[in-house]
Amino acid sequence: MEKKKNSYWENIFEKNGKVQIKHSIILKKVPIFSDLKKSELREFERIIHQRRYKKDEVVFYEGEPGLGMYIIESGTIKIFKDYDNKLKEELATLFTGDFIGEMALLDESPRSATAVANEETKLIGVFRPDLFDLLEKKPRLGNKILLKLAQMIAERLRFNNVELQEIKLKLEKSGIIK
Repeated sequence: MEKKKNSYWENIFEKNGKVQIKHSIILKKVPIFSDLKKSELREFERIIHQRRYKKDEVVFYEGEPGLGMYIIESGTIKIFKDYDNKLKEELATLFTGDFIGEMALLDESPRSATAVANEETKLIGVFRPDLFDLLEKKPRLGNKILLKLAQMIAERLRFNNVELQEIKLKLEKSGIIK
């Protein structure tokens, strides 16, 4: 019986047919997957997709609905705010093992920035529909991933709250706000 293909991603992503040790190593560096056992990683690797990007190719645009997260297998990604404007602001450069778009695993809110390949880059994609299928088929594994995702987002929120408080204090001291 021929395997049913997902036409939405068919022309863009290569489905990972073989479990590669390299993917396990990269996935283990991502906090969401760091606690997974080898057997759980192998199961999870069945839902990942790969994509290659050329230098200056856009991975996703600010404002697009989020469909999933990306892990950098090799290469670098630059993150921009207002990419289409002449005064585009570079927010960050991400490297092998870094990840972007994890919030899209939870909802389809618009992307908050644009991601662009800074050089020839290989990404591992994890998409919301695949994760939800995994949740149905392997609820224990899916819940383990979702719990780590929630913990990571909570940690980032705490960090952002501290940063906002520091900015507020600086603005108050400078007299800009009361």
